Amino acid sequence: MSDQPPPKPVESLDPDAQQMLRVRDDDAEAYRNLVMEYQPRLLRLLRHAVGSPALAEDLTQDVFLRVWRARKSYQPSAKFRTWIFHIASNVAKNSLRDNSRIREFQLGGKPTGSGWFPSLDHVVTTSTSTMPARKLDKVERAEMVHNAVQALNQRQRTALILAKFENMSYQEIADTMGLSVKAVKSLLCRARINLKTLLQPYLDEGQLPDSRKLP
Repeated sequence: MSDQPPPKPVESLDPDAQQMLRVRDDDAEAYRNLVMEYQPRLLRLLRHAVGSPALAEDLTQDVFLRVWRARKSYQPSAKFRTWIFHIASNVAKNSLRDNSRIREFQLGGKPTGSGWFPSLDHVVTTSTSTMPARKLDKVERAEMVHNAVQALNQRQRTALILAKFENMSYQEIADTMGLSVKAVKSLLCRARINLKTLLQPYLDEGQLPDSRKLP
């Protein structure tokens, strides 16, 4: 007798997992629906993970190609977004490992396109123990936060984006990144500490975030 729990009824699965089950049956429309839903979210995650918008577009296509190739073996044992972001996380790690030149973060560059850090503006105040000594306009603030987050290491950035943009729980981030919940909590704690280290000199004196100042 099998020790595995019986499969969940399709109607109890999240909508995206239901769509993926249709993809498993070669439903091209369901696949297009998932692409439309997840393409901008994957682009955002991968841009921050590899530091290159152009490379992120290529890696996003790679993720969707892997999803299509894996459709026949797909089993909805977790939320669909956890599954697809796990694939994306592995794709990013492999890319960074195989191509060290990718880590050209251009800390002085401006954010491009939409959705870089619109909901992370609060990091400016929540990551620092004092109110900003300098008043920053919205564009400057967004650029500053972008620069600071890009200065974090890849795992801290990934955990932060999954927490802030995807509203994932510690467990979901752990499943996505292949880590323990304890490791995820440590990553997010370290990310907050590092953001404070990076942001405070900019807020006080206008100095650009410098990853060399991180421990």
